[in-house]
Parts: sequence; structure tokens; C-alpha cells
Amino acid sequence: MIVAIAFEARKSCLAFGATRTASASPTSENFVKQIYLDYNATTPIDASVVEAMMPFFQTHFGNPSSTHSVGRAAREAIEDARAKVSALIGCDRDEVIFTGGGTEASNMAIKGVMFAGGEPGGHMITTAIEHPATIEPARFVERLGCELTVVGCDENGVVDPQAIADAIRPDTRLVSVMHANNEIGTIQPIREIAEICHEKSVVVHADASQSIGKIPAFVDQLDVDLMTVAGHKFYAPKGIGVLFVREGLDIESLLHGAGHEGGLRAGTENTPYIVGLGRAAFLAASLLDESSGISATLRDKFWKTISSNVPRAVAHGMQAERLPNTLSIAFPNVSGAEMLSRVPEVCASLGAACHSSGEHRSGTLHAMGVDQDLMRGTIRFSFGRSSNAEEAERAAMLMVDAWETLKS
Repeated sequence: MIVAIAFEARKSCLAFGATRTASASPTSENFVKQIYLDYNATTPIDASVVEAMMPFFQTHFGNPSSTHSVGRAAREAIEDARAKVSALIGCDRDEVIFTGGGTEASNMAIKGVMFAGGEPGGHMITTAIEHPATIEPARFVERLGCELTVVGCDENGVVDPQAIADAIRPDTRLVSVMHANNEIGTIQPIREIAEICHEKSVVVHADASQSIGKIPAFVDQLDVDLMTVAGHKFYAPKGIGVLFVREGLDIESLLHGAGHEGGLRAGTENTPYIVGLGRAAFLAASLLDESSGISATLRDKFWKTISSNVPRAVAHGMQAERLPNTLSIAFPNVSGAEMLSRVPEVCASLGAACHSSGEHRSGTLHAMGVDQDLMRGTIRFSFGRSSNAEEAERAAMLMVDAWETLKS
């Protein structure tokens, strides 16, 4: 694990440091400084997060379930992290369940509700713009006998609460809608959806993986029963996350064993990563306003440069409320993949970076009715704490140059 942490820290340095160009030979001195604009895909581990984690690999290594002093130290650290996460999302400590990441948390929410009572059953509603961590477990429970309705969105990538209302049936158990879209950044009307669902006694799950650390995401303000948190989206390690489970809600456990995490997630807790998540949660809460303001400024300046130089460029979701750091741009008459291949200095994504292959048809853009040519030319840029105006401007001009080269 220590090696893994060191590797993550080294990767973070490489993302912002000198990196050999793709065409350079192993002995070449031809280096470029990469400009990382893919913070929605993942973030580097914050240095203070690494520092907080390190003692729990060798010094405070005890099993948190052990009653001796070494075990108690680990248990106390976990509960301290739980308190920090609960403060970030505005819930009670006992409602924070640590998981192995955002995907596990969403799987736990969906299967936990749809398998409640021991067997799958009932009806579930989700949307066409969800992350695979939601849509795939939804499809899985459908194969096991549950019924599934997938509602669409408008041209800005926003789900209509009335569409959810119209889809609710007497046997509807769960509605799962992401808080903010990972590809274009549009923020969904979760509270309005939750109010509709709760009038019909339907459980509401929100995937807040992209919103945590960028905008406020308090469970009571959103009125959700379950909420997914992914640590690596806000400067914690990969492989650690949280499922918020509202007190009094009974869901089926995915992992059965010795009853850890309130009986919902069996297995000896990953103390170092939990500690790191707690530290990252503290930083996210402390830096939210500052980092959001800086990201929004960089995003808007980046778009101004692109739109001034690329006729007919489209910023997806511009008419909707969006995450302050996210900008999804369709470059006309070119391939986004080819553009990025011509600009190795810029690290960005083709829509989303959680797929196993390169170019793919974006479910979000398809649901929005985006033209195939614009979909093909779409690139997502997402800003973070280390982004700065000089690099953002350079990245924008590099993308303009690539587009001008390819358009002909």
C-alpha cells in the first residue's frame, strides 16, 4: 500500500511536471509540461492527504475491531474521518458508510433497495444521462426481474421532475438521479425530484461523485435518502468512497461478513484510505467557495478564447446551471480524438474518462439530441485546484490551432 501511495503521489507530480512528448526518443531532451484539464476524471492526491495517511500504514496499523491500543488508534481515526465526511455533506456520523469507491456506493444503493427483503423486485427509475456506475447496476437488477424505466432529458442535459413523476408507479421502489452530470456538468433538480418521490413513499438516491468539492451537496437540502461520494474526485485516493444512508432506511447488504460499517459493508476497514478521505473532506469543505470561484473564472475565459476563434463551436448545457469547473465543447467538422492526439500537452477527455475504450457514443449527448458530427467533436475540459490562467489560455490556443489544422 505504501508503494501504491508513493505511485499516486508521483503520478500527481508528473501530471503537472515535465513529461516526454509522444514523438521523443528515450534519450531525447524534448520535454513538454502537461496541462491537466481532466479533474472530472480524477484528481491528484493532496499532499496533506498523503501526510495524514502515512502513519496508518506502519505505526497505527491495527485492526480497528481490536480492543487493544493499536486497534483503538485505528478506530478513533476512522471515526474522526467519519465526522469530517458527515460535516461535508451535512448528515449524522452513523449515516456515513465507507465503501471501496463511488461505483461500489452506487451499486450498494441500487441493489440494496431493489434487493430489500432478500429477493429482487419492484420498479426502479433512472435517467439516460447517468454514469455507468448507476446505469449498469440498474440494468443488472432489471435482468434479475426488477422493472426499469429510463427517462430522458432536455437539450441542456437537465432531467424534468415531471418526467420522473409521470414514470412513478405503485410498485416503484427507487429513483436514482445524479446530482451533477460528469460529462457536461449540468446540475439536476434533485430536491424537486425528491419531493415528488417522497409524496409517493419512493426512495431517492443521488450520485454526487462529481458535485462534492465543487458545489454544496448537503443531504437535507437535496432531501435524498441515499447519496454516493467518490474520494478520488476531490483529492483523496482512488478506491475509497462513501454511501450516505439515511437513518431508518433498511437496505440489503452487498457484502456479508462480520458486520462492519453498521452491518452494511463487511470487511476490515481500509484505515489509511479512510483517514485520507476524511482529510480530503475537510479540505473540500474549507476550500469550496475559493476553488469554485477560481474554476468558474478559468472555465469562462477558456470558453471565450475558443468561441472567439472557432466559429460554430458549441458549449453543451450553456443554458442550464452547471458545475463551475466543467466545460464540454463540440468542435465542428473534426474528431475530438484526433484533436487531442495532436495536442499531447493538454490532458482532457472525450466526454467521460470512465470507459474502457477511446471514442464512444456519449449517452448524455445522445439523450440531449446532439448532432452526430458535434458529438464526434466533443471534448470535456475540467479545471481544478492546480489550474491557472496562463495554462488555461495556452491550452485553449493549442486546441484552436489543432482545430484549424484538422478542419480542412
